[in-house]
Amino acid sequence: MGPQNNPYQSQKAVIQKIIPETSGIKTFVVQPESGFSFHCGQFAELSVPGIGEAPFAMSSPCFKSEQLEFTIQNVGYMTSRLHAMKEGDIVGIRGPYGNGFPLDDFYGKEVLLLIGGVGFPPARTLIYSLLNEKNKFKRIILCYGARTPEDVVYKYQVEDFRKKIELYMTVDKADKNWRESEGVVTVLLDKVKVDLKNSAAVVIGPPIMMKFGTFKLLEVGYQPKDIYLSMERKMYCGIGQCRHCMIDHYFICKDGPVFTYEQLKNFPNIWE
Repeated sequence: MGPQNNPYQSQKAVIQKIIPETSGIKTFVVQPESGFSFHCGQFAELSVPGIGEAPFAMSSPCFKSEQLEFTIQNVGYMTSRLHAMKEGDIVGIRGPYGNGFPLDDFYGKEVLLLIGGVGFPPARTLIYSLLNEKNKFKRIILCYGARTPEDVVYKYQVEDFRKKIELYMTVDKADKNWRESEGVVTVLLDKVKVDLKNSAAVVIGPPIMMKFGTFKLLEVGYQPKDIYLSMERKMYCGIGQCRHCMIDHYFICKDGPVFTYEQLKNFPNIWE
């Protein structure tokens, strides 16, 4: 179901399961009352009755929309209230909003995902969509970085993904049990050789990671038109009314959140 006639009207959704991911991140499995279809990379507005609402990307497969998953970091008032909720509690949901990832643009190409920290949730939905049509892509490569081994999300799913795609992982600070790379996520690009004439890169993560990740991809040889960014920062209302998320003439919530670097490269302060 697309956005309701009243764009501010939420539908009820029941929290069916809560999965602890890290000390500050949980995945909420919710079932909307009236169904909810979406495209990978889109987002929804989640609300807590009497508290408020905030935008979050879905982290579940878009072709299984009877249940939705949202992987949420506890970083403020709204998210702390979500983290205090229990299975069986009711939240509101409205949407979907945004443009999502242009999968057609990736057909026949190598797809490189450069993902940092809690950028994994929308990337996870994209991975599900890529795997659902795996024969249409030459390669699927995931480079994922977290601060520490304890900050890695979806630990229970890493090995399953590794069987299906090329997966490289790193942490900023390793412990004695870590067996992958150590360093910021861009160090993983030194391990990957791609066909630059037939490759698309997707960058999702904290702004500073996206900034230097994009610059590294340009240094490697990617063209701005082939670098796709999920610019979810600073969104609020979801429908372009509050003007909180504008980059020049673009509304992130309506024109994005997915843009190519070609679209944004000439605007100042896009990483702030």
